[in-house]
Amino acid sequence: MTPATLFRTWNKKIRWQWKLAFISAELIGLLIHLPALVSDIPNHDGLASMYFDQNMITSGRWFLSTACGASSYYTIPWIIGLLGLLYLGLAAAALTELFEVDKGWAIVLISGLLVSFPALASTFAYVFTLDGYLLALLLAVLAVLLTKKFRWGFLWGAVCLAFSMGIYQAYLSFAALLSVFALFMLYAGEKDIVKKAKGTLKYLCMGVLGTILYYVILQILLRVQGKELASYQGISGMVPAASGTGGIIRAVGKIYRDFFAFSARGNVVFQNEFSLAALILLLLAAALSVQALIRCRRWWKKPLFFIAVLLSAAALPLATNLVLAVSPDVTYHLLMRYQWVLYPIGLIAFVSRRACLAKRGAVLEWAALLSAAVLVFCYAVTDNIGYSNLQKRYEKTYAYCQRLLDRIEQTEGYYQGIPIAMIGVVGEESYPETDITQPVTSNMIGLSGDSLVYTGANYQSFIKNYLGATLNILPPEAMEEMYYSEEYIAMDSFPGKNSIRIIDGIMYIKTENTAR
Repeated sequence: MTPATLFRTWNKKIRWQWKLAFISAELIGLLIHLPALVSDIPNHDGLASMYFDQNMITSGRWFLSTACGASSYYTIPWIIGLLGLLYLGLAAAALTELFEVDKGWAIVLISGLLVSFPALASTFAYVFTLDGYLLALLLAVLAVLLTKKFRWGFLWGAVCLAFSMGIYQAYLSFAALLSVFALFMLYAGEKDIVKKAKGTLKYLCMGVLGTILYYVILQILLRVQGKELASYQGISGMVPAASGTGGIIRAVGKIYRDFFAFSARGNVVFQNEFSLAALILLLLAAALSVQALIRCRRWWKKPLFFIAVLLSAAALPLATNLVLAVSPDVTYHLLMRYQWVLYPIGLIAFVSRRACLAKRGAVLEWAALLSAAVLVFCYAVTDNIGYSNLQKRYEKTYAYCQRLLDRIEQTEGYYQGIPIAMIGVVGEESYPETDITQPVTSNMIGLSGDSLVYTGANYQSFIKNYLGATLNILPPEAMEEMYYSEEYIAMDSFPGKNSIRIIDGIMYIKTENTAR
């Protein structure tokens, strides 16, 4: 078979829905995230990751290094970004198949939501690991799709889930919430209780086997490399997550509190009156579709239906925030909240498939289309506000570090390689806050704030990579004795005249506020 013949054969087997989803994700993704793809602007973590082999097995990410290896371990945003969008396009096609969507407008908007949700912009801020994370997202979607489509698909789904968690554990929640939605579809469309039970068991087996496989591989590789799990983000204590009945109750309580707090006040799911109105309209369209479906199927006569609804409603926050059950002490970054996008995606899929049950099905479809389009636009604006601030953070940091380096080199007694001790935080008195994007980017980790430097190591990396100078900045422990001394307290905060002093052969630099 020639390449041309093979491509023609594949083209015939690829459904138009998959093609539309993939192309929509690529085009909309490029339009929204092009500023991040064509710029080489780091965030604070990216300063030390110009070249990073991504070996983070001590954080439980045993497959991350391999997943990021295709784009090399250099930070090259264009290549990494294109690979990431490729994985997102495939994930969009998989979601279209999973939700059984066959209407073009719904497919385009599902893809649009997937590539515009602000959690993706935060992931782009950590571009050095973006392609690996989005491969993990694709594997999480495939885990659920394979479980749904094939009799023994839960076994392959478990493998996909294990490797997804081996890249980034947070996408376990993405797979869990998708599984709940898949069960919704199964229970709504299947009357045979035995098939419902078998379907439920398949998804449970996929999740349990995938988690076990992930953990077993992790323990084997830790022993092979002679390493232990780090305490960062509660990784070392992730199994078990809570001990005893009291611990479980506290963990569940935290899951529900966080779910409702972030959904209502997280400034991400909606940011202004336009996105809020769009969400309300989308929810209303879905509610009317549900009402029509209940009336059509006469579910209101079945007590088990109301029990199933209550159990499903209770399961949604648990599935969405499953990462808190695995690691209750985790600092919940926006990167880990991508699964919230599945709610508007699920609503669109439901309306597009169920609107025909209502007398005014066309009206509901128009309502869903317009509200989803507004959401995509609002999310796109939010993403680019974040990228604009990231650009300004870099420029302000560049100007600040250039002035600091010049002062360091002009200080009497300075020589190349002199030990330098500093805290690293930029003083707010000398350099007041100028980030005007906080009302929008407050929860967008990696994209908010005024500066890229918070520690001595940040200064060292920035000055080396962007100013071409090498400073011998000591670890934080070097400041322990000096920090509370009269000499340090009396020093000015940079750019004060007395902000740099050489004491006993060590250069001390005070950048923080004078009144600590």
